[in-house]
Amino acid sequence: MPVHQLSDLIRYSRHNSPFYSALYAHLPPEADRLADLPVVDQDAFWKANTLHGNRVLTGPLAEAVVYKTGGTTGAPKFSCYTREEWREFVTAFGQGLVEAGLRPGHRVADLFYAGELYASFLFVLDSLAHAPVDNVRLPIGGGAPLETTVPTLEDFAAEVVAGTPTTLCRLAEHVIATGRQLPSVELLFFGGEALFDDQRRLLAAAFPHAEARSLGYASVDAGLLGRPVPGPDPRVHRAFTPHTVVEILDETTGEVIDEPGRPGRVVVTQLYRKLMPVIRYPAGDRAEWADPEAGHFRILGRAEEGVRVGPVSLYSQDALDAVAEADTEGRITGTQLVVRRWDGRDGLVLRLATAPGDDDPAGLEVLAKAVVTELDEARPLYPDSVRAGHVHPLAVEWARHGDLVVNPRSGKLVRVIDERPTA
Repeated sequence: MPVHQLSDLIRYSRHNSPFYSALYAHLPPEADRLADLPVVDQDAFWKANTLHGNRVLTGPLAEAVVYKTGGTTGAPKFSCYTREEWREFVTAFGQGLVEAGLRPGHRVADLFYAGELYASFLFVLDSLAHAPVDNVRLPIGGGAPLETTVPTLEDFAAEVVAGTPTTLCRLAEHVIATGRQLPSVELLFFGGEALFDDQRRLLAAAFPHAEARSLGYASVDAGLLGRPVPGPDPRVHRAFTPHTVVEILDETTGEVIDEPGRPGRVVVTQLYRKLMPVIRYPAGDRAEWADPEAGHFRILGRAEEGVRVGPVSLYSQDALDAVAEADTEGRITGTQLVVRRWDGRDGLVLRLATAPGDDDPAGLEVLAKAVVTELDEARPLYPDSVRAGHVHPLAVEWARHGDLVVNPRSGKLVRVIDERPTA
């Protein structure tokens, strides 16, 4: 099994990667523990990890698969895996799919996105092919027309549908709008973004017998991150030991967090990657330990999924919590934060989606006021800033789930949209 000793990986990277050689130049030769090493600066990492004159790779790009990364924000970047590393990646993740609920003979529709060097579709397909149980793979893709996807799911009596929550919700909305249900589906494997209660209600209407579960936690740049942990909270995962070491660090001090319930940023070290080493690399997410002894951690969302509106800092989770408190009838199926600027001030618009057929204007107006009230109470600096004339009052914009903005390459919902002029 090509999993390396940490000390060997550090020495190899230090000797063969100009980036890591420079990063560790101030360390003694015997430094071989994570605690001895600095956390990678992502900006510096990607400035060094270029197509030409690459300083991160430990050797020439002669045998590898190359994927584009960058998520929902930032310029796309490129991540490289040797054949052996990729096989190890998908084999370990495929084993995790069984913990997520994959059973022998399951017919699995892969609705992740493919093409343009994007990894998720092929990654899930390869992980299914390397899973330790037999399964039938239906490589439909997230870009296929819904008008053909639904009949394919029906014809093959698909029991598992895998995709981003946004893709699954768009499918569900289409199924409901056409007066159908897909009762054969037992599992909805989601990945790439969090699944929220408002989305679960929409999925339940279209897939009445299905349970939504995380298929696992990984990214093309950071690699393996977490296996699903069976239980009521799909955010809880555990590290892919022995391939991966997951740390949670205090966001201010950088201190390693060991106790449960204390949020921090996720930092990962991959022990199976040598071509493009990943050592104390920020995964871009926030998490907290749920059970430190068992290695169980709870994902709390993207670290950058926030926005500053005038003097007020808001996380998308703030809005989601407000929606959950206000929407007692479960009418809202999607939430997006849109920041705009007009008349010399910033303003935040909550774009909220409802299910097809939910068109009661009076009821939606009452619900909109309740959501705004909840968010104002949770983030009192916002209404204070409104009264001071710094920002516009919170507003609500109603939409369908299909109207929400997604990343055209990955199909993931863009939680925060900044429409302010840049010049």
